[in-house]
Parts: sequence; structure tokens; C-alpha cells
Amino acid sequence: MKKQAFFVKATLAVALAIFSSTAAMGQQDSTAIQNGSSEKKSTALYQKIIGENAPDWLKDVSSRIKLHGYAQGGYTYSHKGGANTNTFDLKRVLFWAEARITDRWSFLFMHDFSSVVQEFYTDYRITKNKALTVRLGQFKNGLSLENPLSPTAMEAIDVYSEAVTFLTGCGSDPLFGVQYGRDLGLSLFGETNNAKFRYELDVMNGQGINKKDGNNFKDIITRLEYRPAKGLNLVATGQFGRGHAIAYSLYNPKLFNLETGKGLDYKRHRCTIGADYKSKAFNVHGEYLNGWDGDAHSCGAYVTGAVPLGTPKVEFVGSYDFFNFNTDLGMDQHKAIAGFQYWFFKKCRVQLQYVYKNAYVAGGQFVHGANHAIMGQMQIRFN
Repeated sequence: MKKQAFFVKATLAVALAIFSSTAAMGQQDSTAIQNGSSEKKSTALYQKIIGENAPDWLKDVSSRIKLHGYAQGGYTYSHKGGANTNTFDLKRVLFWAEARITDRWSFLFMHDFSSVVQEFYTDYRITKNKALTVRLGQFKNGLSLENPLSPTAMEAIDVYSEAVTFLTGCGSDPLFGVQYGRDLGLSLFGETNNAKFRYELDVMNGQGINKKDGNNFKDIITRLEYRPAKGLNLVATGQFGRGHAIAYSLYNPKLFNLETGKGLDYKRHRCTIGADYKSKAFNVHGEYLNGWDGDAHSCGAYVTGAVPLGTPKVEFVGSYDFFNFNTDLGMDQHKAIAGFQYWFFKKCRVQLQYVYKNAYVAGGQFVHGANHAIMGQMQIRFN
């Protein structure tokens, strides 16, 4: 009974210690965190919970686990094809845990409570510095400038550009489905020259999350980043792969047989080049992208930025986005975004944006016509 009581107490203590440490991190501003005050507060609370004489293994476990999470939800009004719609929506609620097994070996698990398990992988740093790390599991692929970035860091409520959303598998390509820009595979990555140069090489199934490969081919994704000056990052990425169609697509109707309900294997190549610049005066990033799916070619470009309005807490957000889903079929779309965001706490904000598109899909057809939307969103994050 004494051993069982101790085990229960220890388990509760670990959970409470982890939670208190994470909550303290989320409630402190950047200056406090840098000064270590949040760590001292969480340590003091930890000692109150289990006492100063807690076993060393218990202290070690609690210090090796970090919890993170965020939620994004809001309201959307849309006028499309003469019809008006409006709805409150919960876009995403993510929670993830990082476990540092050793100084070089770690594990991460991420779940979106509004959808599915999104990431689970293990990292092992091979070199003493950050020159080479290997990753195995399910994670975001390195294609495009935007895809590896968190939605909490993006200016647009729509998150990524139309080209990135389509080409990286974030949801608008029916052939590939909604994969949240993630896949199963192996990655080698690292940085050198005082973090000025970063590389990534991914070998992926090319089928998306939580499923086996649809064929015997593997996709190769490469990513190169160079930071020639403070705040400036140049990014080039590419993909050489072979997909397996999971549904019919009006953008590329030849790759899925509606009568048999079976899809075909098809080449799935991409290339992108972009740049990101951050400063106190403004932030801006842009990219040019190309994609080839079977015989169909798609291409697009975007530029998105934010400018503080007298204070870093209030920003004007603007974006222009062009994407042609199939250059042979003339499926071009232009999108413009304008709005504001207010950072009321660290990594927490409210956003209000107007979105205009000159094309949309209705009744299984690609239609050139005005599409207006007003979107509002609140973001809460802790980590």
C-alpha cells in the first residue's frame, strides 16, 4: 500500500509540476523569461507540491517534458455567387508535448482536437553542434517558405497562400486530400556558419498523414535557407515525387476514375523560391511556386506583410496572392487581404480582415466571379 500511495503521489506530482512549469512560461513576458523568474516560480511551486526531498528521478522527469498549445477560432461572413453565409468557427485546437530523453535525443507528439493526430516523431542530433540531426516519424515537410511555419506566426487568418495550401497538401488539392502539410518519413537537417546556412532533406511516403504509402515510390524534398543579413532569409525548396490520387479533382480530372473509384499514380514535382524579411519597421515575405501533377502545370506567387501602427501590439496586415490551379484550363485566381491585428498578450491576438477573391468553386465548377469575406479570429497560445 505504501508503494502504491507513493506511486500515485509521484504521478500526480509529475503532472502538476509539468503543468505549473508550462503555465508559468505562458504567463510571463519575454523579459521575465530571459531573467529566469518564471523558472524560479515554477520551481518554488514544484517544491511545495512534492517537497524538497523529492526523488531525483522525479525532478529529472519534470524538467525534461515541455507542454505547448494554442487555439484559433472566430467568425466568417462570406458573399459568393449571390449567396450570403455566416458562421462561428473553430479552426484548430492543438496541444503537443516535447520529451527530452537525452541532450541529443527527443520525442514530440502533437494532436489537433478539432481534427486528428498531426505529428509524432523522434529527433536525434548526430553532431555536437547543430550541423546534423535525423528525424523519423510524421511531421511537416520542408516544401515552400510558409509550410513549416506555425499558423500562430502567420499574418493571414486564411494562414497560407493559395499556392502553398495546394502544393504542400494543406487541403485544397482533392488528389492529395487534407494532410495539413505533413507526411510520414525520414529527414536530415542542420545549420552551419553561425546559423546563416540551413539545409533539409526529406524522404517521405508522399501520401500524407496517418496512412500507408499509396504506391512503392518515395518523395524527395529538399530545402535550402541562407541568411545573408540580419532579418533576411532566402529560401529555395523542391520536390521530386510520385503521388497516388485519392479523389476526383476538377483541376486535374484525368487522374481519378469515377466509374471504378480508383486513382492513378502520377508524377508530383514542385519547386519554390522565396524570401522573408523581419524588422521593427515591418515584416514581409513572398514566394514564387511551380507544381506539376501528371500533365497539369500550376504556378503562383504571393507577398504578405505586416506594419506596426505606432506600437508593436497593433499591426496593419496586407497580402496579394495569385495562383493558377491548371495553366492549360485557365484556372487562375487572384486574392487580396487587408486588415488589422492586436497582440493583447504574448503570442495571443485578435484579428479582423477583409478577403477578396476573383474565382471560386461552386457546383463542381471553377467560376470566375467576385467572392467577398469578412473574417475575425482570436488566438490563444501558451508554450
